[in-house]
Amino acid sequence: MTYDDRPRPEESRLRGDDSALLLEDSIAGLLARTVAARPDAEALVFREHGLRLSWREFAQAVDRLATGLLGLGVGRGDRVGIWSPNRPEWVLTQFATARIGAILVNVNPAYRLAELEYALRHVGVRVLITADRFKTSDYVGMLCELLPPPPADGAIAAANLPDLRAVVAMGAAVPGMLRFDDVAATPADTARLDRLTAVLDPGDPINIQFTSGTTGLPKGATLSHRNIVNNANFVTARMGFTDRDRLCIPVPLYHCFGMVMGVLGCVTKGATMIFPGEGFDPDVTLECVAEEGCTALYGVPTMFSAMLASERFHHHDLSTLRTGIMAGAPCPIEVMKRVRAEMHMSQVTIAYGMTETSPVSFQSMTDDPVEKRVSTVGHIHPHLEVKLVDPQGHIVPTGAVGELCTRGYSVMRGYWNEPQKTAEAIDAEGWMHTGDLATIDADGYCSIVGRSKDMLIRGGENVYPREIEEFLYRHPKVREVQVIGIPDDRYGEEICACVMARDPSLTAEELRVFCKGQIAHYKVPRYVEFVDEFPMTVTGKVQKFILRDQMVLRIFPEAQAG
Repeated sequence: MTYDDRPRPEESRLRGDDSALLLEDSIAGLLARTVAARPDAEALVFREHGLRLSWREFAQAVDRLATGLLGLGVGRGDRVGIWSPNRPEWVLTQFATARIGAILVNVNPAYRLAELEYALRHVGVRVLITADRFKTSDYVGMLCELLPPPPADGAIAAANLPDLRAVVAMGAAVPGMLRFDDVAATPADTARLDRLTAVLDPGDPINIQFTSGTTGLPKGATLSHRNIVNNANFVTARMGFTDRDRLCIPVPLYHCFGMVMGVLGCVTKGATMIFPGEGFDPDVTLECVAEEGCTALYGVPTMFSAMLASERFHHHDLSTLRTGIMAGAPCPIEVMKRVRAEMHMSQVTIAYGMTETSPVSFQSMTDDPVEKRVSTVGHIHPHLEVKLVDPQGHIVPTGAVGELCTRGYSVMRGYWNEPQKTAEAIDAEGWMHTGDLATIDADGYCSIVGRSKDMLIRGGENVYPREIEEFLYRHPKVREVQVIGIPDDRYGEEICACVMARDPSLTAEELRVFCKGQIAHYKVPRYVEFVDEFPMTVTGKVQKFILRDQMVLRIFPEAQAG
């Protein structure tokens, strides 16, 4: 028997099904197989941009951009950054870089100057492809502020970003930047591209995604072709995906949810990927599902709640929906019930994972009871091992709480250029220590019960307090600061900065203005509370759980009365 996700009675340890072969394709090879099988089928739809491409047309556009990148001097192993919301250029860049073996670097579209500069410098981005703007983010304006005026020959030479050689901007021409349309219009050199693709190794690094840590600075989780191709394949297989499925993708491409579980997942099955807009809008997403006949939909629970709450919800025929994924935060049971009943997603699944594991380790089955889909994260994925351990590293009994560790093909290659941080996360036996606390029951269902890492989740975004704390320490009026999560009905958790001020004139609004434009909007504290001291242990450590309880009572005094 090759599959037994039931733990032994004495220990919390699982091993996934290993009967299906792991794919040994590069991303470029995977796309080529799908194009050969379904050249004229619809591959990609960007409704906001009025763009529809068949698999053949998509591959041709990818090859033109890939050849253009070669013309800029990009080669195998070079880093190419993409800073943009969900646009056609994002997906083209994802596959064009993979075609030549360059490493795609996902830059969060919410990043501001300090975060952008750190990311580009840390991984040595050679070429940055950027949108012009999105909502309140003026990407071109920020880059003009970050980079010196271009010299006469147009080559970028920035002392703070020594590896950066070119910026490619979507939209109108910008002095000192190349136009995306010009680079992507280069005649495709298919023969040269084929030679480059033929020597790619599935184990090569192909993608860097930034994930923050308790050190306060983002770390570049480095993923291979094998990591993300196989995870995409298993995620969509668990939903029963075929080439007849049409997936609505309102989740961001910069995250694994969009680019791996969404885009790559569709490529593994020849399914159609459909993007309702550049960012999430509940009404636009509902309209997209209805008009495009989508059979599947992705989102975090807050997205589904927003769609269900829309005044126009019942104006849309969603009867084509069958399945999808909710991930990123716990799903309330009432939301799950309504999604199944009113959105026709009887086979919706729950998924759990982390960027460092490509990302999914657990996913519910399409026929799991609804109670299991909201109280657990389902069953272990194929070709993975999981164990729960106590602080001493011993496997805990079934039903007991332990730190979740995972091992297998999905574990990242490491954090870019940070061997010490990598060694702290992945032990000598290959186990990735997630920092999440979990239980596993006798039927093999896993439940995430807490986090040993100092992290909060706001609307599906992982937020690491230390990163915000270190930024707030830059303010001259801040003496001490601790950042905690406060319960919130809409986002799950909201950010609260507890501040000991050097200057009594410091105000909450002053701190928020200090943050604006410098850190991502979702990291800006909604609550700023001033305190005279922090609850401490006898060894001098701040007791954040006590601080959190104090702030909840201060912000919501009715909680004490209740």
